[in-house]
Amino acid sequence: MEDILSVYQQPYDAKRPQVCLDEIHKNLRSTPKGEIPMKKGKAKRVDYEYERKSTCALFLAVEPLAGFRKVWVRSQRTKLDFAVILKELVDEIYPDADKIVLVTDNLNIHHPACLYERYSPAEARRITEKIEWHYTPVHASWLNIAECELSVLRRQCLRTRLPDITSVSEKTAAWSQHRNAKQACIDWRFTTDDARIKLKRLYPVVNVQKST
Repeated sequence: MEDILSVYQQPYDAKRPQVCLDEIHKNLRSTPKGEIPMKKGKAKRVDYEYERKSTCALFLAVEPLAGFRKVWVRSQRTKLDFAVILKELVDEIYPDADKIVLVTDNLNIHHPACLYERYSPAEARRITEKIEWHYTPVHASWLNIAECELSVLRRQCLRTRLPDITSVSEKTAAWSQHRNAKQACIDWRFTTDDARIKLKRLYPVVNVQKST
């Protein structure tokens, strides 16, 4: 935990961007009977009946200090998908960075080994050397700022029914563009000092008796 909190306390550095990465699933559903027409004084409504389609995975990377985020929509969540996203971070989004300081959780696909399953050993090593890995503790994924941004994504973008991956991609792209244009940053305020005060079960108090 203190390792993650120390990352968040570092100042902005374009050569060492702090990037948080996480993912969620989205159920794809269509509305066979369509939307209910608007009436005066009433918002647009959707018929209660829906048809299940499939699911998709949404990967989200956010750079809290720069107010930048990127969403990838895939049909599934695999090591190979994660490897492609890491390569895009290194080569396309942060090509001039000396090191990408990456915060992620302990999911089994979140590991440098995924790069070796997708690319040649030399290419996998090249990408790996550009990433500095930081993992949230088990059962403490709330320490990943990407979860905060995913919560915003759910509320602002994913509450409606979406029937296919194309629809999800278009909607999340528009949402990301709007948030990035506003440079919506995340002000993380929970520090190591706060943790040592509030999380008493993790920091037992040692009583030192004074000698008389």
